[in-house]
Amino acid sequence: MEKADILSMSYDEVIMALDALGEKKFRAEQIFQWLHVKKVTEFSEMTNISLELRTKLDTNFYIKRLNIAKRLESCVDNTIKYLYELDDGNHVECVLMDYKHGNSICISTQVGCKMGCKFCASTIAGFRRNLTPSEMLMEIYTAEKDSGRHVDSLVLMGIGEPLDNYTNVIRFLELLSSPKGRNMSLRHVSLSTCGIVPKIYDLAKLKTGLTLSVSLHAADNARRSEIMPVNDRWNVEELIGACRDYINETGRRISFEYAVISGVNDSERDADELAKLLRGINCHINLIPVNKIKERDFSADRRSVAAFCDRLSARGMNVTVRRTLGADINAACGQLRREYEI
Repeated sequence: MEKADILSMSYDEVIMALDALGEKKFRAEQIFQWLHVKKVTEFSEMTNISLELRTKLDTNFYIKRLNIAKRLESCVDNTIKYLYELDDGNHVECVLMDYKHGNSICISTQVGCKMGCKFCASTIAGFRRNLTPSEMLMEIYTAEKDSGRHVDSLVLMGIGEPLDNYTNVIRFLELLSSPKGRNMSLRHVSLSTCGIVPKIYDLAKLKTGLTLSVSLHAADNARRSEIMPVNDRWNVEELIGACRDYINETGRRISFEYAVISGVNDSERDADELAKLLRGINCHINLIPVNKIKERDFSADRRSVAAFCDRLSARGMNVTVRRTLGADINAACGQLRREYEI
């Protein structure tokens, strides 16, 4: 019999599984605490559970684990970048960052990415597979155990497109926020998407409380399609319509991510078009100086980014430039995996 991934199971599913094994319901809460609070990776570590039950658990289930293939720690700002090796030999990255408000972690949701954004290192090696809920959880739990730091907030902005792995990501969020387990408020979670419009509508209906971050990167269809192929499927107008619906359904402000690329989308006209597009929308614009990757000839000029920010601000937009963390360890997602697997 094939063992089941217990870390991906909901609390109710654990109850049903225990019932099938002839065990009491209250054991589920103990097991959930061991898995999601104490973060054990062996059933033998569950010391307040009988040896008989631990043996049953070990016979029927397994606890997902990730191996740290590489660990880079910044000498500048306490950022730690992890390259994890999965059970099947694939690799993903996550980044643990130190902010004034606490520790934040950026995790991956897929091995590789299908979306093909021209400036992104994650898409170059191609798409392999979706991550399971347990693998996403273990990105957090492994980083916490290794670093000794408690994660206070989370961004799904690493390798992969979260809404392309919608079912697993939603289960991951349910497990992360479960009162019986980790109990993290989803108001401390940001989910970044390149714009899979139908899933934005689906996510809005769930009213999870998370912050939706939309990778926009251009305000017109021609420019956006040049750098983001997803725009050929769902254009700017359709995307903005979905964003307005998300705000109306949830009452939550949206963050628009804009990677500033010299000579591509950083002109005064680009700023004016962006301000016009987003005027009247409850949003924040997060400007990101594009990360240099060796396979692409994209770069960002700091003075141009500052001027772009000032022009948007002068037009009444709520805009900031993202703080660069882990610059000395190339902390932008996709680069370490790419280098490791070449």
